[in-house]
Amino acid sequence: MSETGTRTTDPGRRRPARERLLAAAARRFYADGVTATGIDTITTEAGVAKMSLYNNFSSKSDLVRAYLDARHEEWIALYTSRLEQAQNPRDGVLAAFDAYADHAAFAYERGFRGCGLLNAAAELPAGDEGRSVVRRHKEQVERLIAGHLEELLPERPEDVRTMAEHLSFLLEGAMARAGLEGDGSRLRHARAMAAALLDRL
Repeated sequence: MSETGTRTTDPGRRRPARERLLAAAARRFYADGVTATGIDTITTEAGVAKMSLYNNFSSKSDLVRAYLDARHEEWIALYTSRLEQAQNPRDGVLAAFDAYADHAAFAYERGFRGCGLLNAAAELPAGDEGRSVVRRHKEQVERLIAGHLEELLPERPEDVRTMAEHLSFLLEGAMARAGLEGDGSRLRHARAMAAALLDRL
């Protein structure tokens, strides 16, 4: 599932309502924001009746959480694809940067606006389960980076923790700036910086 703004059509039969609703929500939440996007907008774009939405999701909040879960899974797929090309733990670390750059390269309807997970979290109130979904995603990214660093620095656990946090901050900062600037160049710069740091270990 991606918020590319391009509507995929199934030549044989229409996709299930849940899938169409999630795709429509992904486009609208990313382009317009969670708060600004109403249920009617999503059902109209998905081409389903409002009752169909409530047959698949208990509430708009439930739909938002499903969107966040799907976006997390989409990133994991991008990361996994990049990891399959990795030759060593250094490449494994950089696969996380490449996965974010791949996301930035999607053909978004109204342009790249940064991390869709963080954008959504910024609109959700403290304590909302959706914010917990986003937090778990970011923590998993840092753990993945740490796992590769453990292979590079097997006898230096403190350095692994510090460097994993450092690189995750670099990645998140680059993603925030890339979103503000509307392109992925900051992510490419951050990857180069991360590679230089890894080469000095």
